[in-house]
Amino acid sequence: MRRLLPLVRAAALLASVLGLASCATVNRLQGDVRPFDAPIDTMAVAPVPTAAPAGPSPGDGGGSIYASRSGKGLRLFQDNKAGDVGDLLTIVLVESTTATTQAKTAVTKKSGLDFGAPSIGGATVSGLSASVKGGRDFAGAGDSAQSNKLAGQLTVRVVQDLGNGNLLVRGDKQLRLNQGDELVQVQGIVRRADIGADNRVTSDRVADARIVYGGRGTIARSNAMGWLGRFFNSALFPY
Repeated sequence: MRRLLPLVRAAALLASVLGLASCATVNRLQGDVRPFDAPIDTMAVAPVPTAAPAGPSPGDGGGSIYASRSGKGLRLFQDNKAGDVGDLLTIVLVESTTATTQAKTAVTKKSGLDFGAPSIGGATVSGLSASVKGGRDFAGAGDSAQSNKLAGQLTVRVVQDLGNGNLLVRGDKQLRLNQGDELVQVQGIVRRADIGADNRVTSDRVADARIVYGGRGTIARSNAMGWLGRFFNSALFPY
């Protein structure tokens, strides 16, 4: 039975390594960015149904010279801000986060016990004295600091009007450079009142924001740890 234990451990180690390798090759190459596939679930904020206006359809403008081709009418006293499905607006990325954590722990405990030489019949018996001492020390310290910053601009498209003054927007930008691809993706809910006169809104005013920035290709994978290195730095490694 003892001879089988090393074989069982080696088989478990090999299965874990092969599992990590298959995950890296089947799902996605390590280091490549993973964009959001499904849009934000808007079932909790379903759009408010609106009744169709009576009269001629907005597309023909009723023969008015002030009707635009988009069917929304000519806006003489309003800013040309995004508000309908298909309109474009620009998201200004101003993401900046900083986190710092510091912890220190120290525990010390000491104890001692002495036994003197006993006496028998008034005479001290030498050589039977004893002493017991014990001590326990523990000291731990940990520091963690992380900061992230993302700046730029991305034009997104209105994909749904939620009917309560909010708009669901989504957009991405893909750049194919020398040795790889760069991907920027933004989706979230924007309030119409937060859209500026220049049709821009900052990313810190986007609700349920999902922002992805990363790369694909040789450069992105060169900055990622290999599957064998990830195994030796995972919780499966016993040492």
